[in-house]
Amino acid sequence: MTRTIVQIGLVVLILAGGLMGMGTLLSFHEPPAQKQIEERKLRVEVIEVHPETLPVLIEGFGTARSRDVVAITPEVAGTVVSIHPHLEVGEVIPAGEVLFEIDPRNYQAALDQAKAQAERAAQGLSLLKQQFAVDRDRLTTAERSLELSNAEFGRVQKLYTENEVGTQAGVERAEMGKNQAQDARDQLRQAVTLYPIRIQEAESALAAAQAGVDVAQANFDRTTVKAPFDARLTMVKLEAGQFAGPGQPVLMLADDSVIELSVPLDSRDVRSWLRFDTEHAPDDNSWFGDLEKVECTIEWTESNEHAAWAGYVHRVEQFDVQSRTVTVAVRAQTGAGANPNNQLPLVDGMFCKVLIPGREMKDVYRLPEWAVDFDGFAYVASGNRLEKRPVEVVRNQGEFAFVSSGLSPGEKVIVTRVMNPLPNTLLEIQQLNSDGTPTDAPEAG
Repeated sequence: MTRTIVQIGLVVLILAGGLMGMGTLLSFHEPPAQKQIEERKLRVEVIEVHPETLPVLIEGFGTARSRDVVAITPEVAGTVVSIHPHLEVGEVIPAGEVLFEIDPRNYQAALDQAKAQAERAAQGLSLLKQQFAVDRDRLTTAERSLELSNAEFGRVQKLYTENEVGTQAGVERAEMGKNQAQDARDQLRQAVTLYPIRIQEAESALAAAQAGVDVAQANFDRTTVKAPFDARLTMVKLEAGQFAGPGQPVLMLADDSVIELSVPLDSRDVRSWLRFDTEHAPDDNSWFGDLEKVECTIEWTESNEHAAWAGYVHRVEQFDVQSRTVTVAVRAQTGAGANPNNQLPLVDGMFCKVLIPGREMKDVYRLPEWAVDFDGFAYVASGNRLEKRPVEVVRNQGEFAFVSSGLSPGEKVIVTRVMNPLPNTLLEIQQLNSDGTPTDAPEAG
């Protein structure tokens, strides 16, 4: 029993000593300081925006084609007796030079025969008109002879019946002379009456003969075929000595002095931005009023270097209901003076990009395209905090988005690509110049 009490007392003493030691140790130490958690900053680049007035640049694509392509088919049949010495695909034949000639002998003979017939018809008409003048004079004489014959018959008949002077035979002879004069007068009168009809028929015959001459002359001229313009040969199926005739093209010529591209454009771009003369537009509010022939730039898509040519919008070709596109024709002059830098010429077959200046966008803010997300929000640095701002994009062009509302002059828009940042995020801001360089970067040079 005594031993148990002693053990309990020892345990109590040990516990008490431990508690006293712990209290002493605690009195020598301060509690640990609480750790401060700093807000993490989002590092971004910003640009200061200001409203601008900028022209819209409408972009389209098309294939260059020679405006005029002509198939040459012989208009008369015959043997080809000569061809141009450079009658090969790719050669350019100057305007007016002979491309080929068909044997002209038969056509020359037909022309000579037609001319002879026309000359005979002309001579016949001339003689007929002379005879008409003579017969009109003869008719005047016949009229006078008839008057005299009538007077003589009356005088002889009166003498015989009233005065019993003369004989019945004398009266009959006078009557016969009167009848003969009247018959001659009637025949001449009928002939003179028919002369205008005969002359008209002769004139028609002469006109037909002259038309025959024209046909024969045209056929003769068609034996020689000349280049109608400075013609590039794109197809040649002709050799000297072969028989050629109407119906089968033997040459294909292209006029490269004017190149034309058919460029389909989005109908919304056309409606909103293509430049029409609205002051003189049709009263029926048609889309296609007077299209302004604005200058545009044509670029070859396959050129590693910058191959570009000047052109102009010529007309609206068509509206495609299926694709909802409006096709415009763009022309470029490629003749003398059109290639001052001696660069590669714009030629048939090139696939090109066409940049057409449109109407102006007024008071818009230019941002990199990625600065506006798919939901139509831009991110603005408001002080050192991020603000999510809804904006209205009036047009995307190239690498830029043009904003018409939602921003104010002088605001700083974040141009760093960020993914769903939280509003009011603390920012570490790096401001950029308009050329994309930091504002605190040292100047070049």
